[in-house]
Amino acid sequence: MGKKIFVSYKYADDQVEHLGCEDSTTTVRDYVTDLENRIDSSDHIYKGEHDDEDLSQLEDDTIWEKLKNKIYDSTVTVVFISPGMKENSKDRDQWIPWEFSYSLKETSRKNKNGDAVTSKSNAMLAVVLPDKEGEYSYYLEELDCCNAKCIMHHTGKLFSILKNNKFNYKKKKKYNCEQDKEIWQGTCSYIEAVKWCDFIENIDYYIDKAIDRQKDIDDYDIQKEVEKEEG
Repeated sequence: MGKKIFVSYKYADDQVEHLGCEDSTTTVRDYVTDLENRIDSSDHIYKGEHDDEDLSQLEDDTIWEKLKNKIYDSTVTVVFISPGMKENSKDRDQWIPWEFSYSLKETSRKNKNGDAVTSKSNAMLAVVLPDKEGEYSYYLEELDCCNAKCIMHHTGKLFSILKNNKFNYKKKKKYNCEQDKEIWQGTCSYIEAVKWCDFIENIDYYIDKAIDRQKDIDDYDIQKEVEKEEG
């Protein structure tokens, strides 16, 4: 049975590596199309459409009405991390945090028989797209400060709700390396991050791992709400 995938992304972000012809402009939307072309036809994709609508004037319930039909029937949310994902405005005025929030919420709707059916929190996966130079270090930076060969996640580049669902595994295993840096081992986050180049080579593997984490969601400290910033 196919998975139902919702993709959350910054539609017009063009700070990403070219796909196809070098003289054309590539945006994150092109990566969504590439994903669609690669997955099994039984896997349904619901795309988050990012437009120029001003969310600051909308009530929470209105935003939910715009998103619920796509997100409610999905089982996995894939968020594309890209260099220009965040605009210089409040998180609440951008689509991705809301799509992320509603993907995690348990929502009740009536089925054709009039019975209330409650959706589960979606499985979640972050796919890091390459920047214009084909690099991932703007978010996933490989360090060589010690023998651990660890990878630093630049979570400060994420929306707060994404950041707060990183490194949230309750049974965390960590230690300090010889440089006294804190190193996490094994499972770390409900939203694990993977490079695009690795993801497209083994899509089913990473989607299935996200679903496995969803089955153990109680082992994670989950934040489901978009924070209300001051000011």
